[in-house]
Amino acid sequence: MNWYETKLDEGPVPLWSQIADRLRRAIENGAFKPGDALPGEAEINKRFGVSRSTSRAALDHLETEGLIKRKSGLGSIVIEPRVERPLDRLSSFSEDMRMRGLTPGYQTRWIKVVPANQAVAAELKLNPGDDVVEIDRNMLADGTPIATSVTYLLPSLFEKSGLPTVEELDSGSLYQWLRRAGIIFASGDERIEGALADAATARLLGVKQPAAVLVCHRTSWTANKQPIEHVVLHYLAERYSFHVRLVQQ
Repeated sequence: MNWYETKLDEGPVPLWSQIADRLRRAIENGAFKPGDALPGEAEINKRFGVSRSTSRAALDHLETEGLIKRKSGLGSIVIEPRVERPLDRLSSFSEDMRMRGLTPGYQTRWIKVVPANQAVAAELKLNPGDDVVEIDRNMLADGTPIATSVTYLLPSLFEKSGLPTVEELDSGSLYQWLRRAGIIFASGDERIEGALADAATARLLGVKQPAAVLVCHRTSWTANKQPIEHVVLHYLAERYSFHVRLVQQ
């Protein structure tokens, strides 16, 4: 049965909500795939005999849910589903992607030793100006940029192994490389905030401004509570969400 074949219910559920629910199910069952355009407001009005404000409310709601993107001249385009990451576990980007059936990828812009700025020094319990290893990368899901990452690590971590090459960082997870070097993260602290992408971040993520991003600041520690990593990630908000389970005390 097509999404539009049955009449809308005249009960208590608003008409726009019923239309949004039908379109949502059609997206979920594959009737509309990423890149497809949903029926426009005029077509929805004609099929259901509703007002333009009703059809617009239905499509606006789907955009708010992160299922579509309204584009001038193109209509309502289905976008790739959001990647949901739980906040109660310390996991790598590649683990998050593979858990959701996506192929992780990396584009490393550089790895180099730089002086720590005041914010990084505070997180890693260093003095401003002390050396840190900086790794700047794009994170990809099925070949599409989904996040940028700037990681700061203590140089002492690489005394035995030496710094990884750009080619090594592009070929797999940084956390996996660190584990092979005997470096294990035991715990961490994470802060997330919403922001608009600056011009450089928008360009790296392949989006036009204004574009919403989720900015994640994470510091990770060894088992003895020694901070060894600080990372700042900019996630494309339309592709990423965070999940935490709450328990009433």
